[in-house]
Amino acid sequence: MKILVIEDESSVSSFIKRGLEEDGHHVTQAFDGTTGSSLGKQGDFDVIMIDVIMPGMNGIEVCKSIKESANKHIPILMLTALGTTDDIVLGLESGADDYLAKPFKFQELLARLKALNRRKINLKGSANVLKIADLEMNLDKKEVVRAGKLITLTAREFRLLEYLLQNQNRVVSRTNILENVWEVEFDMGTNVIDVYVNYLRKKIETESQSKLIHTVIGMGYVLKSEK
Repeated sequence: MKILVIEDESSVSSFIKRGLEEDGHHVTQAFDGTTGSSLGKQGDFDVIMIDVIMPGMNGIEVCKSIKESANKHIPILMLTALGTTDDIVLGLESGADDYLAKPFKFQELLARLKALNRRKINLKGSANVLKIADLEMNLDKKEVVRAGKLITLTAREFRLLEYLLQNQNRVVSRTNILENVWEVEFDMGTNVIDVYVNYLRKKIETESQSKLIHTVIGMGYVLKSEK
């Protein structure tokens, strides 16, 4: 993989670079947000790692700038010492595809990066359109439409809805969602999944439309059409 590491602490960046290169990957480094943003928007990378706390342009701003560019398809892993539910949601809402809190084990970091790259490759072979009731998701255009109205979703909301569509009429647990949408193991004491399900409900279900996302108490969620 070709990996961009945006990290202002030279010792941390060098440690990551050394470990990734020993595993056979090509690493490009940026030590500030402005340089990292420029490289991320113009370079050819498989995965981008971004530290949140940096002088000048912080990681949230860098992530948003890359996701608004032609390179918005490149998976981004946020790497930070901030690990509360609010911090995680903020990072993911900025467009990050995964979130790893410091301190971390290098093997976990490596597994996360490989999972992000693998998921990007797998998506290329996905069906073009997923449907339920009057809702359609176009995977090529990254668009969601319900009853003819375009719905704007964040990258994380889009992936959550995609997973629910792929498993419609099946109950999926919070663990299922973490493993397949986030591909990580968050502390199950956090309510990140519930937060995102609520975000999604507010966007795809209005008072005039039928309910699609149903809570199965003690088990998880199911996407199904009310008849």
